[in-house]
Amino acid sequence: MTGQRDAIVVLESDFLETRGKVLELAATLDRLDRAPVKHGEHPDPRLGQLRQALEALIEPGPGRAETIQRIFSREYDPDWRSRLEVPHPGSANR
Repeated sequence: MTGQRDAIVVLESDFLETRGKVLELAATLDRLDRAPVKHGEHPDPRLGQLRQALEALIEPGPGRAETIQRIFSREYDPDWRSRLEVPHPGSANR
């Protein structure tokens, strides 16, 4: 197992790429804000997910990636195979 990188090393390595991603995100949010919306409020739940993820980003400490992944994930459905009509592994499908 390798050791953790120092925070300064991480910044030196990842700063420009991360800055670019933040700018790209800001540009997308600007386009969303400028786009006309029918009926006043944006009905798409994905916008709420984006806002929730942005709030999670500003929380200090590790674990943000997991938190954000959960925001964009569905709850586990133990019956997903039958709902999506996916055969179980090893079943005769020939």
